[in-house]
Amino acid sequence: MMAQNFLKLGDFVEQWQVSDPRTKLDPWLLGPVVILLAIGLVMVASSSMPYAEDNMNGNEYHFLIRHGIYLLIALTASVCVLQLETRFWQVYGPYFLLLGIVLLIAVLGIGREINGSKRWIGLGPLTLQPAELMKFFSVIYLAGYLVRRSDELQTQVKGFMKPLILIALIVGLLLLQPDFGSSAVIVATALAMLFLAGARLWQFVTLSLGVGAVMAVVVLKAPYRVKRLVSFLDPWADQFGSGYQLVQSLIAFGRGDWFGVGLGNSLQKLSYLPMSHTDFIFSVYAEEFGFIGVMLVIALFVIIFMRCLSIGRRALKMEEYFSAYLCYGFGFWLSLQAIINIGVASGALPTKGLTLPFISYGGNALIVSCMAVAILLRIDFEIRRKEHEYSAVKRAYGGENE
Repeated sequence: MMAQNFLKLGDFVEQWQVSDPRTKLDPWLLGPVVILLAIGLVMVASSSMPYAEDNMNGNEYHFLIRHGIYLLIALTASVCVLQLETRFWQVYGPYFLLLGIVLLIAVLGIGREINGSKRWIGLGPLTLQPAELMKFFSVIYLAGYLVRRSDELQTQVKGFMKPLILIALIVGLLLLQPDFGSSAVIVATALAMLFLAGARLWQFVTLSLGVGAVMAVVVLKAPYRVKRLVSFLDPWADQFGSGYQLVQSLIAFGRGDWFGVGLGNSLQKLSYLPMSHTDFIFSVYAEEFGFIGVMLVIALFVIIFMRCLSIGRRALKMEEYFSAYLCYGFGFWLSLQAIINIGVASGALPTKGLTLPFISYGGNALIVSCMAVAILLRIDFEIRRKEHEYSAVKRAYGGENE
C-alpha cells in the first residue's frame, strides 16, 4: 500500500512538472512595474531634454541615453537575480549588509561631493550610490534576522533592540553624507518589518515615538532642514527663496488640470522647476498628463503593494517565513518611497531628496528597485511550485483514502 501511494505521488508530481508553466511570471506584479518603467523612460526624455540642451553641450539626449543604459543594466541584473533561489539571499544577507556598511564608510572618504552631499562613488562614466544599495541590503538582512530570532523577538526586549543597533549605525553613516530621506525610509521599513514579525505593540509604539523624537532633533539641528519644513508649511511666503521649488511644483500640478497639457508641453521643465528629471519628475508628469495620469501611477503602486502583501501572505501559509518578510519589506520600502516622493511633489510632505521608484532618473535606484522586483517574482514562482507540490501530495493521498 505504501509503495502504491509513492507511485501515485510520483505520477502526480510528474504530471505537474509537465503541465506547470515554469517560465510564467506574475502578471499582476510584472505588468505594473513594466508600465511604470515605460512611463519613466518617456518622462525622463520629456523632462530632461531642455536642461540637457542648455547644460550638456547641446546634447539634449544626454540623460535619456544614460537612463537607457541604466535601464538595460537593471533588466540584465533582474534576469540574473531571477535565477537565484531565495535561499541564496538568506545565507548571504549578513555579508551584503557588511558590504553596504563598508561602502557607506568609503563614500565619506572618496565619494563625489555634489550640492554639499557626499553620496556617490565614481566608477568611470557611472556612479555607485551606497544609500540605494543599503535599502536593498537592510531588507534582506532584517528578513533573515526575523527568521533566526523569531522567538527572541516576540519574548525579549533585546530581540527587538539588536537589529535596531545596526540600523542606528547605518542611519548615522547616512546622516553624515547627509541623506535624511534614505534614513527615514530605512527606519520606517525596519519598524514595519519588526511589527509584522511579532514585536509587541508597546515596544513598537515606544520605539516609534523615540525614533520620531530623534528625527525631530536631527531636523532641528540642521538650519536648512528647518527652512525646508517652514517653506513646506507656507511656500508662498518665500516663493523666490526657500519655497521656490515647491511653488514651481504646485504650479505644474495646477496647470495639469484633469487631462494635462500633453506630452512634451510642460512649461515648468523649461528651467523653472529644478531637478525636474529626478526628484520632481512627478510634477512634470502631473503637468503633462493631469489628474487622470496621476491617479494611474498611484493605482499602479497600490497594485504593486497589494501584490507584495498577497505573495507574502501565501509564503506565510507555506511556512516560508524569510520569503514572506522579504515581500513585506520590499513592498513597504518601494511604496513608502513612492508615497514620500509624490507627497513632496504635491506639497503634502516636506522636501526630501528621494526618487520615484521605476520613474525618476537615477541609475542606482532603478537597478536596486528592479532587483527587488525580480526577487519578488522568484518568491512567487517558488511559492507556486510549493503549492503545486502540496496539492499533488494532498490529491494523491486523498484519492487513495477515497
